[in-house]
Amino acid sequence: MIPDIRDGLGAAEAKARLEAEGPNEIARDRPRGVLSTILAVVREPMLLLLLAAGVLYLVLGDRGDAATLLAFVLLVIGITIFQARRTERALGALRDLASPRALVIRGGERRRVAGREVVAGDLVVLSEGDRVPADGVLVEAANLLVDESLLTGESVAVRKVAHAGELLSAPEARPGGDDLPHVYSGTLVVGGHGLCVVRATGGRTAIGRIGGALAEVAQPRTPLQIEIDRTVRWIAVGAVGACAILVATLAVTRGDLLHALLPGLTVAMALLPEEFPVVLTVFHAFGAYRISKHQVLARRVPALEALGAATVLCSDKTGTLTANVMRIVRLEGADARTTFELDAAASPALPEEVHDVVEYGILASQPDPFDPMEAAFHELGKGALRGTEHLHEGWRPLREYPLAPDLLAMTHVYSPTATGGAEGSARYVVAAKGAPEAVFDLCHLDAAALAEARARTSAMASRGLRVLAVARAELAEAPLPAIQHEYDFRLVGMVGLLDPVRPEVPAAVAECRAAGIRVLMITGDSPETAAAIGRAIGLLDAEVASGVTLDETSDEALRQLVRRTSIFARVRPEQKLRLVRALAANGEVVAMTGDGVNDAPALKAAHIGIAMGQRGTDVAREAAALVLIEDDFASIVAALRLGRGIYENLRKALAYVVAVHVPIAGMALLPPLLGAPMVLGPTHVALLQLVIDPACSLAFEAEPVDADVMRRPPRRTDAPIFSRRVLTFALLQGLSVLVADLAIYAWARTGGNELRARTLAFLTLIAGDIALIHVNRSWTRGALATLRTSNRAALVLTILAAALLVLVLEVAPLRDALRLEPLARWEYALAIGAGAASIGWFELIKRRVVGDVPRAAS
Repeated sequence: MIPDIRDGLGAAEAKARLEAEGPNEIARDRPRGVLSTILAVVREPMLLLLLAAGVLYLVLGDRGDAATLLAFVLLVIGITIFQARRTERALGALRDLASPRALVIRGGERRRVAGREVVAGDLVVLSEGDRVPADGVLVEAANLLVDESLLTGESVAVRKVAHAGELLSAPEARPGGDDLPHVYSGTLVVGGHGLCVVRATGGRTAIGRIGGALAEVAQPRTPLQIEIDRTVRWIAVGAVGACAILVATLAVTRGDLLHALLPGLTVAMALLPEEFPVVLTVFHAFGAYRISKHQVLARRVPALEALGAATVLCSDKTGTLTANVMRIVRLEGADARTTFELDAAASPALPEEVHDVVEYGILASQPDPFDPMEAAFHELGKGALRGTEHLHEGWRPLREYPLAPDLLAMTHVYSPTATGGAEGSARYVVAAKGAPEAVFDLCHLDAAALAEARARTSAMASRGLRVLAVARAELAEAPLPAIQHEYDFRLVGMVGLLDPVRPEVPAAVAECRAAGIRVLMITGDSPETAAAIGRAIGLLDAEVASGVTLDETSDEALRQLVRRTSIFARVRPEQKLRLVRALAANGEVVAMTGDGVNDAPALKAAHIGIAMGQRGTDVAREAAALVLIEDDFASIVAALRLGRGIYENLRKALAYVVAVHVPIAGMALLPPLLGAPMVLGPTHVALLQLVIDPACSLAFEAEPVDADVMRRPPRRTDAPIFSRRVLTFALLQGLSVLVADLAIYAWARTGGNELRARTLAFLTLIAGDIALIHVNRSWTRGALATLRTSNRAALVLTILAAALLVLVLEVAPLRDALRLEPLARWEYALAIGAGAASIGWFELIKRRVVGDVPRAAS
């Protein structure tokens, strides 16, 4: 038997058991090793073309060029492994964040820990909507229902009871069946609550023994992935066609097929868009990781693409817009003349007339509350009722009547004369609390009393207070009624609780408005409370609709209602699904927050489902695309901002890839077709790839989000990332560099020195490549302004590219391997100036002509 079971394990003991038993997770695929990464890399088309060119050089007897190509192959493999390992580290960090959470009691205190840190002997708190983190035995159970269909295939939830004997004597049992004390890892709590002591973790659990790792459902490819795949296929077809045409032309005109294959392979390498899928993978992985730094976990890739298109943000109130720190600020007795305002700064000293309001509010709450409103009752009672007969710290409820969708009130039944009493006790004390309308209904108030109570409720709610009503009843003998309505309740009073607006929310709402994103508040609070909070956060001209209105509104009328309404009060979780569907039917891209089991359908139906990480249930987190690590509205807005920035930077990266391939392909294709010698061989293209690959994946990914990204309208969901204007300007940039390069090459050839002409052309091409990086970092700001923006990856890449260029031009063995020759300083200046100046026109017009391209494209 575990000593001090109610206190759980100590921190040191839990740490020791975690080290001894290993993490609470079922074995999953291990990360790819270096060898498997190398094998995957060498199967890439670009590497295969490099190897083919190397073999061709050997056949032609040029061992020097073959060795140079082999060195480039090894270098490209090294860079690819570095990027792959970095991406895996980012994804690994996300997996750690995504680990299911568990509420455990350690050292007498409740703590939320990652599910993988749960150990045998832990005392786990289970509530509705939780996934059971490990196999265990219940020591407490109140109306606990668990869905064990994952293990049994039976869709009906089973009833659970607490184990009455020694924990170690609890026999092993198969999943399924009512009135058993065992709970199993991966099963779902669908009702009630309980405490369990963990007996098995990881592979020792029932699910670990029978199934190993649960296979994840394959996610469909996103629209962007489909668009990229289609683009890659078309360009690949074009590359093969250009290669075939060049080989055929040279074979016919020069009569040498073997020598014609080399420029053909070079053109294929120059045109192959192998960066596209790499860029998309890197942006998705690092985009999700960057968003996690803002306390938002992206569970699904499509969410990153949808963030920039969101037009409506539907938010809960409690804990998201407000601080979720409830404080009782007003007490009213059953008599309207009995009222008391509490001062937060002063210690509570309550008049006797309102003691019973606090007393029965505490009795109607959980003894160890997690709900902030129940915690507020306990906090006030400990300070104001200590030493009085109104505080009953040793009482435990005999029976609970939980909240229900049709009755938003909960009731606890106590037997003060029986310790742990049985239902046959002589006297029962009954306490209820809940939504005022529900409690008024339980008390069966007459018309006059009901009107007065409603008026008092409205007066408190209009101040932005959350209002609860408290009632009491007594029962002389058993049996206890089946439903709450069968008790003879009397109204004790009402309580006004304040949950202040988070200080950062009004600014975040204003930022959404500037970005063209409507903010809708959906709450279970009263219309008056919702309207007060709406005014506080900046929803000034908002019409308020209630859950009753939603029930009475047809689907077509609801579509019109959501166009003009920004606040929905007294909304049940299942009504959120109707709101999401109505907004989607209006063409909106909906982001929806939720935390409960019943929120899951709405979260799944929304384009971007956002679950609460702290107070949200596991079911809600599994249904959502994003999870807030901190339940904070400002984090959602930060994710929207980053989502827009990620998509825009991705568009810039892909535009750069298109632009940079134009001059490379042109310089590989045109000179041989025009009868000149090859300017670029496979080694030159491979060297250029050393600049292009990290530029498009790392430099653009690290680009800070534009300051005005949230002052632009959301992008259209049907807008391709390669819009006509984006593609046009990308091609024009590439053509500009190509024209400058051809001009320098043609001028240099007039001197009759082919090596000098190639060297100048190669230098001009690299200078143009670096210039393309910096002009594409922003399509709204000049390159000089962009250079002043911090982007360490772009700066490091520029320095390394310059250093690489100096090495290949100044170090004789490298220069000879690439068949280049030394240049004079003025020739350096000429080539670099020509490359950089070739796209100066874009700098001059980007603000006036294409400043809106990112908005149209993204």
